[in-house]
Amino acid sequence: MPEYVTFSRNVFIPVTNVCRNACAYCGFRAKSREDAYITSVERFMALIRSVKGRATEALFTSGERPELADARFSDWLRRITGFSSAVEYTKALCKLAIKEGLLPHCNLGILSYEELEELRTFNASMGLMLETTADVEAHRHSPGKAPELRLEMIANAGELKIPFTTGLLIGIGEKPEDRINALEQLKSLYDEYRHIQEVIIQPFVPKPHTPMCDVKMPSLELMKDVVRIARTILPDEIAIQVPPNLVPPKELIELGASDLGGISEKTIDYINPESPWPGEAGLREAIAPFVLRERLPIYPEYIKRGWYSDEIRPLIERYADDEGLRKCK
Repeated sequence: MPEYVTFSRNVFIPVTNVCRNACAYCGFRAKSREDAYITSVERFMALIRSVKGRATEALFTSGERPELADARFSDWLRRITGFSSAVEYTKALCKLAIKEGLLPHCNLGILSYEELEELRTFNASMGLMLETTADVEAHRHSPGKAPELRLEMIANAGELKIPFTTGLLIGIGEKPEDRINALEQLKSLYDEYRHIQEVIIQPFVPKPHTPMCDVKMPSLELMKDVVRIARTILPDEIAIQVPPNLVPPKELIELGASDLGGISEKTIDYINPESPWPGEAGLREAIAPFVLRERLPIYPEYIKRGWYSDEIRPLIERYADDEGLRKCK
């Protein structure tokens, strides 16, 4: 049983929903130009200022390689922001977030070694869901979901000493042995680089108007089984995270989960917008008698190691207590 259960307080920034992947379960990706958006600087500033003094994390998500999804994207981005690359624009937003007192965490899909290195300076941690190592029908039209590409990026993050979040997406056509293989692959990367701070065990949730809209969400019993297996395979140093807006967390905590991820007071879960975040009081009630504690987007172990840049050092010192968790407000 964990000594306590952690969560972070964040603001969710969807940089753009233009994406080169067309996953059969995704409700986030723009289906047409009319559905597409880019979050402007003005909108971004309004969001982060709405959580000033409360949140510590700016969670940046984006469709993967939007420039490859639409040949017009770069011109559109340049007209709105002055930048021609989504990665460059996101880096600029990270700098603004730091100035406003937030620690960035970027999850932008597949990035090159050079892009990871460039973003590392302005991020407390970064992430990429492995999802699965299986060849599943749901990823047939998603070149960025090739497992070898994802594992390579996670390894590159290890070489760069980036505190990293990854995870499995359960119920997208993978088999039980595929989940074991994925967990073993992540363990192997952790054994080599010691950089994976948490692994998310996340259920697939069917979305309207997608090819998998009629596929059932994985059962709680299946989620419990995966958490149990994950805790057996993964080293104790890696936290197992479960999303409390998608699953009842207490039963999974009893099996080894110890983190509830980022909770936003001002923004929805853009990946699962039908599932609202619980508030802090609701979380405490849902997991009782387990104790809930707030963390930063970088875990205590990586604060102790000094795996962060001088650019975010003042914020780490402002927010972290002696244990590396968030100071009491």
